[in-house]
Amino acid sequence: MKFSNGYWLGQEQYIINSPLEAYEAVVDETAAQTKLTLYASYQRLHSRSNMLDIGNSTITLTSPMDGVIGVNLVHFDQDDRVPLYDLVTEETHAHAHVDEKRASFTSGDLSVDFALHDAFNMDVLYKGQRITGSQYKAQASIADLTGQKLGEVMHANSVTGAQSMLPQRMVRRADHYMREQLSLLPGTNVYGFGEQFGTFVKNGQTIDIINRDGGTGSEQTYKSIPFYLAGKAGLAGNPGTYYGIFVNESKPVSFEVASEVVDRVSFSKRGEDLSYYIISGATPKEVIGKFNKLTGGSTLPPEWTFGLWLSTSFTTDYSEKTVMSFIDGMAERDIPLSVFHFDCFWMKGFEWTNFEWDKDQFPDPVGMLQRIHDRGLKVCVWINPYISQKSPLFKIGKENGYFIKQGDGNVWQWDLWQPGNAFVDFTNPAAVEWYQGQLQRLINMGVDCFKTDFGERIPMHDAVYFNGNNPEGEHNYYTYRYNQAVYDVLVKEKGADEAVVFARSATVGGQKFPVHWGGDNLSQFHSMADTLRGGLSFLSSGFTFWSHDIGGFEDNASAVIYKRWTQFGLLSSHSRYHGNIEYRVPWLFDEEAVQVTREFAKLKQEMMTYIYAEAKQSVDEGISLMRPMYLEFPNDPNCAPLDRQYMLGSKVLVAPVMTEDGTVDYYLPAGKWEHIIDGRIIEVAEGGKWFVEKYDFHSLPLFRLI
Repeated sequence: MKFSNGYWLGQEQYIINSPLEAYEAVVDETAAQTKLTLYASYQRLHSRSNMLDIGNSTITLTSPMDGVIGVNLVHFDQDDRVPLYDLVTEETHAHAHVDEKRASFTSGDLSVDFALHDAFNMDVLYKGQRITGSQYKAQASIADLTGQKLGEVMHANSVTGAQSMLPQRMVRRADHYMREQLSLLPGTNVYGFGEQFGTFVKNGQTIDIINRDGGTGSEQTYKSIPFYLAGKAGLAGNPGTYYGIFVNESKPVSFEVASEVVDRVSFSKRGEDLSYYIISGATPKEVIGKFNKLTGGSTLPPEWTFGLWLSTSFTTDYSEKTVMSFIDGMAERDIPLSVFHFDCFWMKGFEWTNFEWDKDQFPDPVGMLQRIHDRGLKVCVWINPYISQKSPLFKIGKENGYFIKQGDGNVWQWDLWQPGNAFVDFTNPAAVEWYQGQLQRLINMGVDCFKTDFGERIPMHDAVYFNGNNPEGEHNYYTYRYNQAVYDVLVKEKGADEAVVFARSATVGGQKFPVHWGGDNLSQFHSMADTLRGGLSFLSSGFTFWSHDIGGFEDNASAVIYKRWTQFGLLSSHSRYHGNIEYRVPWLFDEEAVQVTREFAKLKQEMMTYIYAEAKQSVDEGISLMRPMYLEFPNDPNCAPLDRQYMLGSKVLVAPVMTEDGTVDYYLPAGKWEHIIDGRIIEVAEGGKWFVEKYDFHSLPLFRLI
């Protein structure tokens, strides 16, 4: 969100008040924690007269673990009634120091240093070197006077912050925002923010942290995470500079990434306070690992989930006969399969979700599930957190208060997706128990896991939750409550070692409930690239496992797209065939598609010892299994922008082919590389090397670092 008019001025509808001088610092040391509190005036304190009719910011620093410092900015101390992320804290060795001119707070190798009784300045240092900071007029409390009469307001106020000249009634009834701006060193790249499908390096972009159902080809995202990694590769033996910023806010946060002010990352949210963490590390792995740990750590899914999943697809016609023909067809063609997935129409249309099998298509669901299990497969079924008015469950939910309500007490409904859609209110413990009861019945019937679709289209206006929370805060957090409810019942019924979901939406901490997939893409090469780019951004944001719809979701896939996406999909963390209007079994494309599917499904089987060991290590380190190139090669600047290739674990490089004719360009960092399929060895000197090659459908750039 932009508040400025160029570098010097503010937009006329905004009153921008910045801390101009930190005038007092207080250290509070207890056995539990060390805390540094600073008081900063919105005016320079040249005389006592400057202490009247002016606001303050209270800035509090704490440390949840070594090398991580929390910064909390407060204008008015108000209860915003928003959900709080479930963060992990450890015993730290943080300490604070205050003298006449400076106040500092240190945790591990990270320190934050403030000027006292001088122009406001905050420096962030790692091992004594400045890596970022908040400069003069960067932090701000902002009043939005849009819609009010501005004749009384001198435009100069938006520059000087002379709030005392404004009628306070105007300021009090305005919308309020808190903003921070953190500087970027020259040459710094910014990554992350969740599953963002735009340019991989985020510099120059505006990114709003709000979950929306917008597909994989827009600026909207299913998985928005208020975290970014700032990195500058090391050169000539010098270490790089890396740190992370996690904005600890469940309400929507707006980031201006070297856009509004080109040498800063600005972030703001509605309200009178703003909280964020600075996360240090010598490498991007260390930074992301600390963020992952702070937000709860990752969970290792069962080994069987890494095999091939096959879906009914979405709007296709299917029955038990169709399903069994697909399963048997894969076996007859010697294609190893691990999971079969039933999408929405396992239930009757217009009744999603009723959790009842459509008896016209599946007259004996218990027997069918047993027959699938007898073939050595697991079963996944589609669910969502919405209840159609036509569903038999709607009346029960309405009568018992299990749905989000409007301000007038009625159920919040619309006709988007299903007629009279209601939203399960997971802030109500009774609603959670009721929803889990439906899943428990399916698990007892033979269902092994659930595709937890949706969770983004959640009302923010005129919405009333059981716990009374602000709906702006509950919007992004809804997916956490939803997936936690589903994951917890799987743990209860099947055990922690067998629990897994296949989730589309996510927020901070969602890595505890794997696995996530990339949402609705197109059956086109550009969408394949979009999908991977979004996945690599997501995997730069504290998540470990990720998947996508092989062949693309929308449209009819060509045989070429199908075969190329099969290679990519079976060299991903998790692999699932799924579409919208057509089945995704390979024999419907061509005979070579069958061969390619068989070859790459078996290749992944052969690599499973490596993949699962790397998965365990990734969970332990809090990093991703599929890795952006910069993560594994942080001191190679050529790797910084790469978004069409990745590392699968620490040793395997994958560059999917995204062209009709099989031409692909890729980059190998310095080292000795062995092609996994054709066995050739390439030795690359310091500085790396680019290649342009052409591949048939039975191969692609797939190298092992030896």
